[in-house]
Amino acid sequence: MIAILKGFDPDRLVGAVLIAAILIVLGVVLSWVVRRLVGEALRHDRAERIDEITLSFLSQLSVLAIWVLLITLYAHLIPALHRLGTALLAGVSIVSVIVGFAAQTTLGNLVAGISLVLYKPFRRGDRLQVLVPNKDQFEVGEVEDISLGYTVLKTDDGRKIIIANGTMAQQTFINLSTGAAGKTPPA
Repeated sequence: MIAILKGFDPDRLVGAVLIAAILIVLGVVLSWVVRRLVGEALRHDRAERIDEITLSFLSQLSVLAIWVLLITLYAHLIPALHRLGTALLAGVSIVSVIVGFAAQTTLGNLVAGISLVLYKPFRRGDRLQVLVPNKDQFEVGEVEDISLGYTVLKTDDGRKIIIANGTMAQQTFINLSTGAAGKTPPA
């Protein structure tokens, strides 16, 4: 029993690798469970009360949180990473400020994507009229997907319009769909 416990000694390379392997397996299993629960929730929702985009977004966010927590736990369990983390803290602070400025637009689209998913001004299948830089100044399309960065509309002639969520959250658009089901009004 003591030999087994010595194998998990975080001060030794073998122990650190064993702990990492256990946490990776745990992360894979927990990620699978979250995705499986989301799939089951969607499969059993015959009345379509659950918004698929919101559930998918929350699933991705949950999986990300699982991995961040497991990596943080690993860093706390391994003493060598404590010393390395302390040494790199100042460098990470400077890099985060630089990355923040460089990724301002991307982060803005991410935050706008979160607000679009949470406030739901439109859903998948809704027909939207949006402002676009063409001769008519607008385009009509059906919402095909809302990701964290972009909203994708599909026009009647099969073209795809990809609009950054930051733009989508700031522009005026007309939802041509009626009701919560997202059905198009008759012509």
